[in-house]
Amino acid sequence: MNDGKSTGQKPKWWSRPTSTRPEAGEIPEPPVADEGDFTLAAPATPDAQPAPAPTPVPQQAGATEAPVEQQAVPEVKTEPQDLAPTEVPVEPRGQVPAGPPVEPQDQVTAQAQSHAQPQPLHEPDEYRTPPYGGPGPWAPAPPVQRPVATPAHGVPAPPPQAVPPQAVPPQALPPQAVPQSTAPVPQPAQWVQYDPWGAPGAAGAPAAPLTVGAEPLGKPRRSRRGLALVGALIFALITGVVGGAIGAYVERNGGITTVELPQADVEGGDRAPESVAGIAASALPSVVTLHVSGAGSSGTGTGFVLDTQGHILTNNHVVDAAAASGDISVTFSSGETASAKLVGKDSGYDLAVVKVTGVSGLKPLPLGNSDDVRVGDPVVAIGAPFDLQNTVTSGIISAKERPITAGGEKGDGSDVSYVDALQTDAPINPGNSGGPLVDSKARVIGINSAIRAAGGGESGEGAQSGSIGLGFAIPINQGKRVAEELINTGKATHPVIGVSLDMQFNGDGARVGDKGKDGSASITPGGPAAKAGIRPGDVITKVDGQRVHSGEELIVKIRAHRPGDRLELTLKRGGKEQTKTLTLGSSQGD
Repeated sequence: MNDGKSTGQKPKWWSRPTSTRPEAGEIPEPPVADEGDFTLAAPATPDAQPAPAPTPVPQQAGATEAPVEQQAVPEVKTEPQDLAPTEVPVEPRGQVPAGPPVEPQDQVTAQAQSHAQPQPLHEPDEYRTPPYGGPGPWAPAPPVQRPVATPAHGVPAPPPQAVPPQAVPPQALPPQAVPQSTAPVPQPAQWVQYDPWGAPGAAGAPAAPLTVGAEPLGKPRRSRRGLALVGALIFALITGVVGGAIGAYVERNGGITTVELPQADVEGGDRAPESVAGIAASALPSVVTLHVSGAGSSGTGTGFVLDTQGHILTNNHVVDAAAASGDISVTFSSGETASAKLVGKDSGYDLAVVKVTGVSGLKPLPLGNSDDVRVGDPVVAIGAPFDLQNTVTSGIISAKERPITAGGEKGDGSDVSYVDALQTDAPINPGNSGGPLVDSKARVIGINSAIRAAGGGESGEGAQSGSIGLGFAIPINQGKRVAEELINTGKATHPVIGVSLDMQFNGDGARVGDKGKDGSASITPGGPAAKAGIRPGDVITKVDGQRVHSGEELIVKIRAHRPGDRLELTLKRGGKEQTKTLTLGSSQGD
């Protein structure tokens, strides 16, 4: 097993002695190839010459270089006395005897050899079994080449060029594989560098560009993206212009097709009876329009049906023109017309009754109770303002027991009416006179009689007429009594107390005059006032506890009652207040 091997002690690679650097002029010897336990190479003798390094053989592309055989260096024995004093003894391994000492020069040479060759990091194998045996032959590594991307249009790479010797640095190869020849080494064609900026045909420069037809492939083509962008902009411009024109046409002409507006479906059924529409639907068939002419004048007013016999209630000033001789025409809400005649009238109450004949299907309008009316109750006024028949307006009761006087055009006071009226803000205009003022159940609670016009109610040029929200109606309780008297007797009676009032008195209350008309006594002998003890000069301030501020108000309060009613009067006499009770008398009206 150990034929040809030295059995002496061998120094180990991990326990080499430290040596100093060689002096100038000394040449380190190459290591001695040895099989076995990596013995240190012996120092070379002065006559020994280093073997020349083998010349590497050029190889073909893609082939690997053959390993260069390592030449053996003859072993030279050293003497023990050549060791330096600073030598570190090698530790023995096992029972192997230590070898001869190494000369200092040999030690420096061995250290240089150890730096030149890589040393294994494992323990040497005695049986020389790879990879733990001796190091194999060294071979130069192929030069590192970088792959180059294929240029545009498929231009092939230039033919392989010779690589100068400097392409492979000597330090990249071990000392035994450094080439001694400068012959060019062929390189693979696919790994040759490509220079796209070089002149055509030069080394590393592209060849002439390929052509298709007459246009070179390398020539930049016209950008299709720019053309597409321009086309899109033109299309958008045309679309905007066309859309704007269509929009302007639709806006000015109301669309291209026929316009059909949405509309609610027809809803069947009647309105609620308490609504204005329900009240109007119930009351209108009983309301009529009157056209009166006679005595050189004419007028228009409104009335409503009292019974199935054809009696119609209206205002006195509506039919006053036809009192002596004249024509009265009645038009119903259905449009049917009929002639009417005057039954009776009273200027003091401003009420009149006419009657139609030969008319069937009359619908009387129910009567309410004006004493139950409260301020704020909703009301509906129906009439023919300015000859516009079947006109309906609505409002509320603004006030009660409002003393008003109307008429007086004759100047003698015979046509003045005194009304303890209901005030309403329902619009009432000329032509509404005599029409009904109904409550929420379509029952008559008043007869529209007067309005307060702008400018104080004065008539004449420049005076304004029409509703300003101040309308007055005769309470139906008073109208019912007067209508019954007119139908039954043709005349109405007035309640009286039997005194003459001083209408020029400016104080608060109604003063009893000192003398009556034509110088007669101011207190009717045997009348209600005489029986109650009222004297001339007494000032009446209250009627049944309600204040009165003038003579007109006292007349209104008295006529609001029936003849035979008992009244309590409060008066002042000599600075003292007294109370008198009397029973109302009766007088025949005009």
